[in-house]
Amino acid sequence: MKAAVLITPGRIDTVEDWPEPACGPHDVIVEMDGVGLCGTDIAVFHGKRLSPAAPWVPGHEGFGRIVTVGSSVQGRSVGQTVVIEPNYPCLKCTDCLTGLTSACPHRIIVGLNAPGVLAERVAVPAHFAHSVPDGLSSADLASAEPYTVARSAVRRSGVTAADRCLIIGAGAQGLLVCLTLTRLGVRPVVTEPHPLRLAQAQQLGAVADDGRTGFTYVFETSGHVPALPPAVDRAAPGATVVLIGLSPAQLPLTLDDVVRRQLVLRGSMIYDHPGDFTEALAELGQARPGAVVQSRYSLEEAQQAFTGAAERAGKTWISIGSRDRQADTTRHA
Repeated sequence: MKAAVLITPGRIDTVEDWPEPACGPHDVIVEMDGVGLCGTDIAVFHGKRLSPAAPWVPGHEGFGRIVTVGSSVQGRSVGQTVVIEPNYPCLKCTDCLTGLTSACPHRIIVGLNAPGVLAERVAVPAHFAHSVPDGLSSADLASAEPYTVARSAVRRSGVTAADRCLIIGAGAQGLLVCLTLTRLGVRPVVTEPHPLRLAQAQQLGAVADDGRTGFTYVFETSGHVPALPPAVDRAAPGATVVLIGLSPAQLPLTLDDVVRRQLVLRGSMIYDHPGDFTEALAELGQARPGAVVQSRYSLEEAQQAFTGAAERAGKTWISIGSRDRQADTTRHA
């Protein structure tokens, strides 16, 4: 079968002889329709995050159609359209048992410590292949997993419609936080140097940064550490700072910064199984996260898709299947 395979950092080849997946008794085989790209995928592509082996199939934001069901699987059937939840917690450790599955130390992470889904067919534990209704566009499905990340961060923050919110960064994750906040009735302010990304955030209901202060919530989505201190300086006393973007750099805040201004720091890592994912998927038809998508590439164009993803405005996804979806408004790159 065909697959996009990372050969060395910066080089992805589309091969035609990748091994077919084996279906275990608790698995389903998903014939992939598409895979969204995110910052983690780009970090793997460039070698900033090392893959366990080479060659390596990257990608984790996948969706498709079930073509095989394992012998012990219930509640899944051939022909169902599914979105893959690409983080598999053990569901047995202390963190999992307290509901914080996002912190599971044994978590299997598709595309990072387990093979990714940029292939024609993949095996998925059945409980992590979520059925979705018909009528959603491919762009919506390609954005479903990162939308869950954004929605979970907003849920954990405790923000309300009365709050004043600043978002740092309008990459795909920042745009999805914008979308989530506007659905709550918040009109967030966005700081973003890329003019096309800023314009897209405004189309989703955000306001371009105008220098105002007094924010009760700051959402850091970019992972660009130098942008955090000036944004925090504009927060109100007692504000909550939600950190979503990842960076190995040390946090550029002092104890004085936090204590004297009584700030609340909240890290938000992915989402918790199963509630965050199922709740996010249930509202895809109303949220329409595909609005953040700008570029679509074929599997054969995977190298091109990865190479320029970090510079594009909006989200990039790779189309694998040949099925057309109703209401698919994704623009080809």
